[in-house]
Amino acid sequence: MQPTSTQPVQHIPRSMELALFVTGFLWLLASRSAASHGAQGIANRINLAVLQPPLQEAFFLFLLLVGFATLSWVATRVGGIRFTNALPQRPTAVQEWQTGAALGWATLLVSVFPMMLAGDLHPQFWLAPRAWGLALISLITLALGTLALEVAFRGYIYRCLIGAMGPTMATIFLSIAYALFSSFRPYSTAFSVFLTFLTGILFSMAYLRTHALWLGWGLHFAWDASMGVLFGLPVAGFATYSYPVDTAVRGSLWLTGGPYGPEGALLSAAFIIAAMIVVYRLTREYAWSYTHAPIVPAGYPMDLAPPAAHTAMETAAAARPVPLVQILSTTATNASTLPAIDEHLRSSNSDNND
Repeated sequence: MQPTSTQPVQHIPRSMELALFVTGFLWLLASRSAASHGAQGIANRINLAVLQPPLQEAFFLFLLLVGFATLSWVATRVGGIRFTNALPQRPTAVQEWQTGAALGWATLLVSVFPMMLAGDLHPQFWLAPRAWGLALISLITLALGTLALEVAFRGYIYRCLIGAMGPTMATIFLSIAYALFSSFRPYSTAFSVFLTFLTGILFSMAYLRTHALWLGWGLHFAWDASMGVLFGLPVAGFATYSYPVDTAVRGSLWLTGGPYGPEGALLSAAFIIAAMIVVYRLTREYAWSYTHAPIVPAGYPMDLAPPAAHTAMETAAAARPVPLVQILSTTATNASTLPAIDEHLRSSNSDNND
């Protein structure tokens, strides 16, 4: 497991890491079910169905954060909600989130642009005050939901799986699981499952390059928010976020994704792969600061003691009295080979005698 904060990281056997992953994955499934039933019960009791989605995502996120932190503490005595769930408090956290959000918005924009050129998008606008309130609820729901998904699939259990089988196999395995979950969503297709697999790799790369979820969360939120709220398109088969813009899509499935949305368009795969390259280039500084092992000074000590004979010689020399030396001026006894110098010396002596 790689450290994500200043807390010490224990070396856990692979079998233990795998057991923690399985336990955490079961907790993920149980938390999703409990959050759904709890939010539905509260929304029905207060007779506000519009609050069920944000309540469900909030409950799901809370159960994941607390449950994973508790599991980590019981297993290793190393816990803390931020540390366990890869949400470290560090100076670049906001910058990482903003970088991810900018990339997510840009990736969605270039994915939608071909649909606009083909004339496959037909938006309708609802600008009533209620529409803006529903749009705000949608944004809150997406913010909570995307963070919950990042914590679920790129947080604690992902690190456990990395410890059990390495980052490459862990990324592929969880991305497949992430894609299989999407196959149960409305209007899912083979294109949508494949594209969800690619986005799983993209979000995993965001974690591996920063050892935190800030970048991946910003990317995931901006992608979904731009798709559902800004352009009024379905988000993974759900058209419940289309306020105040509701866009009807007509065109080829490989280009538009149909009722599933851009996440089901095969053309979007090219833009997801391009986003992977951009993520790698944008995170060079973060990777150097947060993923590389610190440089520890090493080598042989150079302050070796001198030989005993040399020390004894210096001690004996220091004990002897130092003789006084008197430095007197001298006069040249031999003639110089340069006449100019001889003349200068004779004139100097005569001046001194005068």
